[in-house]
Amino acid sequence: MNQHTIRPELREWILATARSGQSLGELLRLLKDAGYGGEQSRQMVARVLNLPLSTVLAASKKGFTGQRTRHPEPPRQHVRDHEIRVTLSTDTPVVRLLEHMLTDEECDALIAEAKPQLARSLTVDVDGRHQTDERRTSQGMFFRIGETPLVDRIEQRIAALLDIPVSHGEGLQILHYLPGQEYEPHFDWFDPTQPGFAAVTARGGQRIASVVMYLNTPDEGGGTGFPSMGLTVTALRGSAVYFAYETGDQASLHAGLPVIKGEKWIATKWLRERPYQA
Repeated sequence: MNQHTIRPELREWILATARSGQSLGELLRLLKDAGYGGEQSRQMVARVLNLPLSTVLAASKKGFTGQRTRHPEPPRQHVRDHEIRVTLSTDTPVVRLLEHMLTDEECDALIAEAKPQLARSLTVDVDGRHQTDERRTSQGMFFRIGETPLVDRIEQRIAALLDIPVSHGEGLQILHYLPGQEYEPHFDWFDPTQPGFAAVTARGGQRIASVVMYLNTPDEGGGTGFPSMGLTVTALRGSAVYFAYETGDQASLHAGLPVIKGEKWIATKWLRERPYQA
């Protein structure tokens, strides 16, 4: 199929449907229901979304509809030989407070592994590239998936807890905040109205959930705030806050509150609806 054979209105429909957060599998199903053949649909989706045909083909063979996480339920979750206590649970937005997500030894070791690589923290811009952002004043770094035995163990634990493959996660990010530093209110999902939405979601689809793990306990401040709920999660070493969201979910607005005294170290894992390509 030549790219120019795709009618402009069909091209716009494919883009709009993808931007709405629909998975590759759902997009292919909708095209099939509209009367398009399987190979024709895969070719069109690959070209319009600038995806490798192999990725689209794999989604069609697996009947992949875009994975969602399992939300941990109280009072506790057993992950292999590790027990995690669920001490807060809300449904709008979906938020879970997870105690004993990491051991003290794991927290200290993760900080030690990250320290030599710290630099000014970055965010993802509309084209999928990392950039500095005045709203985020911390220092940070990213680990590659499974980069160290410790990172791999934590990623496997998250995958088992949330019933989602390790491949659906972005690299673990470590952030370090000093007094006065913060991350102002923001959403973790990618805004489909931004021009670079197709590019950033082509690498794994929309973000669907976040896990923020606290690696130390600040002397004062540094919690995670959810303004729509009037909720502040206290930063306590070894605990984590998990929250899930849909595209456009206004209730998932959150902030890394300013550190007032001491310092704050966190590890963040963002999860995607499809396997993530770094």
